[in-house]
Amino acid sequence: MVEQQVMVEGLSKARSVDLPWTKKRIHAVQALNRTRKIVRPTDIAAHIKKEFDKKYNPTWHCIVGRNFGSYVTHETRHFIYFYLGQVAILLFKSG
Repeated sequence: MVEQQVMVEGLSKARSVDLPWTKKRIHAVQALNRTRKIVRPTDIAAHIKKEFDKKYNPTWHCIVGRNFGSYVTHETRHFIYFYLGQVAILLFKSG
């Protein structure tokens, strides 16, 4: 996948996006906004994953952190990788 830099409303530095311009992107921002009081990256990832599993059917995976590598296979149009400040969020559906 060619890395693309796009600006998504409410997201800082969306690095790679393969989600339709629909409610999924808006929901990603809303789910992230609801985690503002959560401190640990693991808890943020769990919260976002659970919301997406509930709203868009399983199985979603979410990785949150300042430093991680990834190599994943995802369903078409079910992937977003972006930064919010210095924290990266990788969200994708697989399985």
